[in-house]
Amino acid sequence: MSETAVKQQNTAAFYGQAVASFGVAMAATAIGIYQLEADPWVRAFLAIAVLYLVTSAFTLAKIIRDRQEVGQIVSRVDQARLDKILVEHDPFQKPGGAPAGQRP
Repeated sequence: MSETAVKQQNTAAFYGQAVASFGVAMAATAIGIYQLEADPWVRAFLAIAVLYLVTSAFTLAKIIRDRQEVGQIVSRVDQARLDKILVEHDPFQKPGGAPAGQRP
């Protein structure tokens, strides 16, 4: 009655695409800031803002993942409790009496 938990993993192609996409986006942003016709302090401010945005995005993704994992653990514990109750339940037990198959 117990099911084994299957951990979902991303394929190598998906991982590669995500890394490549991140690299292209960061490179394009860096080139755009470098080519921007503005004072150096304005470009520095934009660069710091981009780095802050990236670190915030990583932190948010980690928090969301951690919350989802906690929800899965709670769900597995609840499922284990339900499985235990169902295994221990004897539908043929007489109310107020000994379980079926046992003598009082």
